[in-house]
Amino acid sequence: MEDKILMTYFDELKRTMEWMAEHPKTLFVGQTVAGPGTFMYQTLRDLPAEKTLEMPINESFQMQFTIGMALAGYIPVSVYPRQNFLLLATSDMVNMLDKIPAISDGQLIPKIIIRVAAGPYEPVHPGHQHIGNYADAFRKMFTSINVVELEEPEDIFPAYKLALERDDNQPTLLIEHGNYYNSK
Repeated sequence: MEDKILMTYFDELKRTMEWMAEHPKTLFVGQTVAGPGTFMYQTLRDLPAEKTLEMPINESFQMQFTIGMALAGYIPVSVYPRQNFLLLATSDMVNMLDKIPAISDGQLIPKIIIRVAAGPYEPVHPGHQHIGNYADAFRKMFTSINVVELEEPEDIFPAYKLALERDDNQPTLLIEHGNYYNSK
C-alpha cells in the first residue's frame, strides 16, 4: 500500500494554482496576483508572469472584465482576497454572470473560476470588514454559479479541477479560508 503524502492547505492551493496555470486558456486576474500584498499572493508567486494580470482596486470592473475575458474564450481565474470586497462585484455576478445562460437561451455559458477567501483573523485580527463569509448568501442568490467552500486540504485540487474541466462551463465560486493557510 502506498503512503499518501499529506499536503497542507497552503501547499495544496499553491500546487493547484501552478497546475491550473499550465492550461493554455487560463489567466489569473485580480488584486495582488502579480505581486505581493495579500496572503493569497503566496500561492501565485511562482506562476509565469504572462499568466497573471494585476487589476486596479475596482471589484465591479474586475468582474465585468472577467466576464468579457470568458466570452472571448479565456478561462479567467478571478482572484478576490476577501469576500467582504467581492460583495462590490455581487451585482455583476447576480445580474450578469448568473443570468447569461438564461438571457442567451443556453448559447453562452462563460466558464469563470472566482477565487475568494474568508480572510484570516489570526494571528492579528484585520478588522471586521476583512473576515466575512457569505457562502450561504451566495448560494441563495445564484442559479447557475456553483458555490464551493474549501474546508480541507484534500478538497482543494478536486474542486478546482472540476471547475476547470467541467463540460457544462458553469462558473464556479471557490471559497477558501485564510485561517487554514497556516493551521491545516
